[in-house]
Amino acid sequence: MTLTSNVILAILLDHWLGEPRKHHPLIAFGKLADYMERRLRRPEQSPRRQQIAGLLAFCLTVMPLTALLFLLMQLPMLDSILPALALYFCIAANSLKRHAETILHHLQQQNPPAARQAVGYIVSRETDRMGEEDIRKATIESVLENGADAVFAPLFWFVAAGPAGALLYRLTNTLDAMWGYKNSRYLYFGRAAARCDDALNWLPARLTAFSYALLGHARLALDCWRRQAEHLDSPNAGPVMCAGAGALDLRLGGPAYYHGRLKNKIHFGTDKATHNHDIDRANRLIDKTLFCWLLIIAIGDSLA
Repeated sequence: MTLTSNVILAILLDHWLGEPRKHHPLIAFGKLADYMERRLRRPEQSPRRQQIAGLLAFCLTVMPLTALLFLLMQLPMLDSILPALALYFCIAANSLKRHAETILHHLQQQNPPAARQAVGYIVSRETDRMGEEDIRKATIESVLENGADAVFAPLFWFVAAGPAGALLYRLTNTLDAMWGYKNSRYLYFGRAAARCDDALNWLPARLTAFSYALLGHARLALDCWRRQAEHLDSPNAGPVMCAGAGALDLRLGGPAYYHGRLKNKIHFGTDKATHNHDIDRANRLIDKTLFCWLLIIAIGDSLA
């Protein structure tokens, strides 16, 4: 199968099946990561030793599985179906869209408690005190950021480095989501996972941000990216969310509660408040970006 065929098949599998609700490989990987943390993380150790332990845990969880997939790809009996299957397990476009649609449905039914509960599944901030505007903003931000993390970055690494590249990225991103917190538990132990995720995300995040800009309000998106991205905490989420907010011509961000404490995050984007239909607009931006990337992949594949 060609590169384009594998990508299309993976996207179709994700569209038809979504993420497996049971027995998803990433669930087993999460259990492996928990085991490695229990065995290697020692809070009483010095910061340097904790960093070394975190690097060792990262290598022992990510590298063997990536190498295994690379070796399996050398088997003639598997090299026709395994690439598309591997990419299917590394992307989550369908799941992301369905979560956003569920939140939108609750908002349209004027059921903020259900919307708050649903948005809690896709954001790390506290949702108990969220008003409808906060729910909409959190949902749109999650769609934009996770579009980069869970759709376009795995796709980029699949094209650049094959199925093993996509898997390396997805496992690293999963460890960053588990260990990448800047708190007393993970500040040093999770540093290796966080730094590797930043490195693997750097170029895909900016390509995603540029895609959002081209497919929305380009001038606003590029201006928001240029002026605001450096003020967000993440070096990669900043360009993605600022460009996405500008592309949609929306005001996102603002103060939010994390672990019982109010964090004064900046507003970014433009000055227009969100409405319920903007959640659909964010989903459509992801769809258009995915179609654009697929078209570019197909053109490149035909010229190769």
